[in-house]
Amino acid sequence: MPSMIDQIRASKLPSNMMQFAARGALQVPAPENIEILVYLARHNKVFGETARMTLAGWDEKSSLAAASDPKTSREVLAYFISPGNLRPVLLPALLENPSVSESELVKLAMSAMRETVEAMVKSPRVQSLRKVLEALQASPYIKKEEVEQLRKAIAPEIAVVPAPGSAPDEPGAVAAEAAGDAVEPEAVGAADGDVAEEEVFSGYLKEHADDIAAEGEKPFQPMGGIVELLGPDYFPVTQTAEAPAEAPVAVPAPAAVAKAAIPVKPSVPPKRENALQKISHLDVKGRIQLALKGNKEERSLLIRDGTKVVALAVLEAPKLSDGEVEKFASQKNVLEAVLRQIPLKRRFMKNYIVVRNLVANPRTPLDLGLGLMKYILPTDLKNISGNKDVSETIRKLALKMYKQKLDAAAKK
Repeated sequence: MPSMIDQIRASKLPSNMMQFAARGALQVPAPENIEILVYLARHNKVFGETARMTLAGWDEKSSLAAASDPKTSREVLAYFISPGNLRPVLLPALLENPSVSESELVKLAMSAMRETVEAMVKSPRVQSLRKVLEALQASPYIKKEEVEQLRKAIAPEIAVVPAPGSAPDEPGAVAAEAAGDAVEPEAVGAADGDVAEEEVFSGYLKEHADDIAAEGEKPFQPMGGIVELLGPDYFPVTQTAEAPAEAPVAVPAPAAVAKAAIPVKPSVPPKRENALQKISHLDVKGRIQLALKGNKEERSLLIRDGTKVVALAVLEAPKLSDGEVEKFASQKNVLEAVLRQIPLKRRFMKNYIVVRNLVANPRTPLDLGLGLMKYILPTDLKNISGNKDVSETIRKLALKMYKQKLDAAAKK
């Protein structure tokens, strides 16, 4: 007789049984229940969200047993180790499980928050996996002393990537990293600022040369369209400034020219372009340069650029303020890549408003929103649970976490 999971894969169970399966209520062993839930969460559009919610609150003991067992199916292990589904209590077991692939650990390292980075650095198995160590070195959440620890674990010929924000040769940098804080850039004068912006621009062009070449001469196309971007009154249709037409002038005889010069009408200066008009004339490289060197208004337009390499350049701008990032994190008409990039910047993730806005943004990818939920305060969890714009999965988990935090506070 086919197992329950085989029947579910073959869509042979009635709807009421599928509901039981999505709630983890089938009378089957715990490992099979987990495998069924993962399958539904990943492949079933009707019961997938219910299965994801069930897995998020699944019994810790049986979840830990599955996470540490090398015989657990690869699909289950891949689900558990993915950034959006990862439960911190399962992480040590997953890191040491030889059936969790190196590629899955690399993906985790690339998007890991601080506590995950710390656990991975301490993992004996991770220290034997070169590609994972290299991905960890590039994390914005790693400390300088941890980079040194990884350097000892990697073969000597492998170059060590400095911890983002650190400058070992500068006074005070090592001390700041040892304290666990990123080294923030000091205030610079106008001339130094220009040099810094030029260096950032040159570095960005070099790093993204292939992406820029692939985009070619793609014009500015904002997410959501021009009217939604600025409103119908922002960009009125105007006529090009030209000198008014004049009546034909009779050309006098040469003798008359000597007596009286022909009057020349002064030229009319061209109208000044607004930010949108300025951007519309630029190619991809020009927009990247403006994203990195421009002003706040220009950045607010370019973050909506449908060309990914341009929109992401805004997040690298030296003059970008926390207030701007808070706004970007709540915007619905930006590329998904922009919302995914924001949490990778340590500076941005120190700002609670940025984290809260990402979770409450219906545009934020589900896996990213779920991964950030643990940082949300009870009051905001309650608000998010009633926000009809976000997905039902986010709302239900927010309500569940809100109740858990209330119960925990009541027991103190």
